[in-house]
Amino acid sequence: MLISLYNHLFRSKLLPQASEILRCHIRQRKYPPWTSYFISQYSCLNDQFGKSHFEFDVDGRNYHILRTGCFPYIKYHCTQRMKTYDLTYENRLYTFFKIFNLGIPTLMYGLAAIFLIRHYEIVNTKQHGSVKIYFLLKENYGASH
Repeated sequence: MLISLYNHLFRSKLLPQASEILRCHIRQRKYPPWTSYFISQYSCLNDQFGKSHFEFDVDGRNYHILRTGCFPYIKYHCTQRMKTYDLTYENRLYTFFKIFNLGIPTLMYGLAAIFLIRHYEIVNTKQHGSVKIYFLLKENYGASH
């Protein structure tokens, strides 16, 4: 509760929501068939906390999102696809695995990413300016699935 109040009063005025960055990145890339990136947890408000597997709409285009917190980052893997069915069951299953494993694999993934990240790009948001997102490798803009 205290963290929520802190985020609402102070950080929300300074930082964009993770969903805004995701939407801006996809638009900036001109709706790619897929993308996969990291964002620093300190660069955004984590408005998608607890969501691991879900559908996300960007200007009428549907993206299948796999997402995990991996300190000090949040990792997104996004694939454009037609909306098919409710992903609530899969989301709960992935969340269960994270809790069951005490978050250790995601922590290790985040710590390894610190050393493996080789590229970054700037995402421009409307209200909060630019934000860096990170990639293990530079993505090929023309690549398909």
